[in-house]
Amino acid sequence: MAAPVGATSMTWHEELETLVGDTGIRYSTGDPIDNNQLHGVKTDGYFGYEEEKGGAEEPWMDQIKGFAESTAEMMRELGRGCWDIARQSVQGAEESEFVKKMRGPLSEAAEKLSFLNEYLPEDKEPAQAWPVVISVFLIALLVLNIGSSSNEAPTVVEAPKKMYIAPPSATRIQLPDGRHLAYLQQGVPPELARFNMIMPHSFLSSRLAGIPGMSLTLLEEFGVQLVTYDLPGFGESDPHPERNLNTSALDMLHLANSLGISEKFWVVGYSGGAIHAWAAARYIPDNLAGVAMFAPMVNPYDMSMNKEERRKTWEKWSAGRKFMYTLARKFPSLLSFYYRKSFLSGTQGQLEKWLSVLLMKKDKLLLEEPVFMEFWEKDVAESVRQGDAKPFIEESVIQVSDWGFTLSEIQVQKQKDGRGFLSLLKSLFSPAEKEWTGFLGPIHVWQGMDDTVVPPSMTDFVRRVVPGATVHTLHGEGHFSYFCFCDKCHRQIFSTLFGIPQGPLTIQQEIAETTEELTEETAIPEEMTTEVTAIDNSTEQE
Repeated sequence: MAAPVGATSMTWHEELETLVGDTGIRYSTGDPIDNNQLHGVKTDGYFGYEEEKGGAEEPWMDQIKGFAESTAEMMRELGRGCWDIARQSVQGAEESEFVKKMRGPLSEAAEKLSFLNEYLPEDKEPAQAWPVVISVFLIALLVLNIGSSSNEAPTVVEAPKKMYIAPPSATRIQLPDGRHLAYLQQGVPPELARFNMIMPHSFLSSRLAGIPGMSLTLLEEFGVQLVTYDLPGFGESDPHPERNLNTSALDMLHLANSLGISEKFWVVGYSGGAIHAWAAARYIPDNLAGVAMFAPMVNPYDMSMNKEERRKTWEKWSAGRKFMYTLARKFPSLLSFYYRKSFLSGTQGQLEKWLSVLLMKKDKLLLEEPVFMEFWEKDVAESVRQGDAKPFIEESVIQVSDWGFTLSEIQVQKQKDGRGFLSLLKSLFSPAEKEWTGFLGPIHVWQGMDDTVVPPSMTDFVRRVVPGATVHTLHGEGHFSYFCFCDKCHRQIFSTLFGIPQGPLTIQQEIAETTEELTEETAIPEEMTTEVTAIDNSTEQE
């Protein structure tokens, strides 16, 4: 349509100003640019030409400032238009059921959020300003994400490493029920051992774990034989059809007898393997010389735990770990699906993800060490050798179910029965006489105070219900950092348990001790000697 007569035609700068409003930016209204004045014309530019590089350019900061001001003004107008449309729609639908239902909640929400209006300029209408603020924020966030992603190097997704399972090589014994138990001996030969240690492994582990990084030289220096074995269904040990903690203790005893360990032995428990060490202390106490625990796991549902101990324990665990415990206690059959998607998938994975744990800095640094990664991959591969989820489900269920005993039964003070009036008077004026029952040997517990797998609150519980236990608190240590690959730590442990190192037994010492044992076994009891003397005297009198 032709412009009206007498009307002044507007330039494109003026038309833009009428659409956007006054942004504060002023455009030049001089004569049109003559193409002949462009010295550096190019036909392959973005717009068909480019200015000569030597021409004056507006500073970047001014360009950004102008762009921001223009964008803000456009958003303000957009918000104002959207607000007008919404208001007209609502006013035109006063009788709408949706409007009637939503008017109350929206008014209540607007009233609760009205305190945010204090942060707006006084001359700005909140209904028009907030859409602009939100829009600018979203645009800025989008720009930042685009900028950061453009600076990042493309991530390379590595294919999962296939799990390698070595050929079977374990030494095995046959148990009385016909099952086979795989074990590993380290340290001095059995006949020269001053101390024997038997160690069940923890969850997702095997006989190859033992005390990770333990020096054979240190074992020989203290004259120690360390025996580790695969739990039923793990590694190369046959599964047990109905295993529990009682059968676990008996397996340990049969192993000691098969290896010719006639003297009392030490039992070592680390993390989840501690539940089997607790069982040994409960069911075969007369065969134990002592108990050494490291971050010992206890039943998180133990009824003897008080409210504070239970709260501190559960709050340290991740949501995933809590969920796994709930499944083990309520729906154990569902664990099979998770296990087959993780450590039974045939590929290597991350310890933290598989065990659903959150580790502290010192533990994470250890897990990144190549020596630990090599140990971890071999140990896990041996653990899942049989590819069956059942032994892992059994282990999880045993941990959170009724153990058949409580830790308070490990060491019990039994008060002597006293009857009658004199016993009553004696109890009033003198302390009651008590005697210990259960396992009376030494119990040592080492606990890292930064441990998030077995929280220190569990050891607090052990200290309370097992009064004879000696607890060694390790400040700054986690679940793995003290027990694994620490020569200094291992020496401290052995010095605490065995005192000054004396090396293995010599052949002469072994012969002397064996002779002494035989002498004690064949010695005539004193009662029999007395009876023989009495018979001789009566014969002489006759």
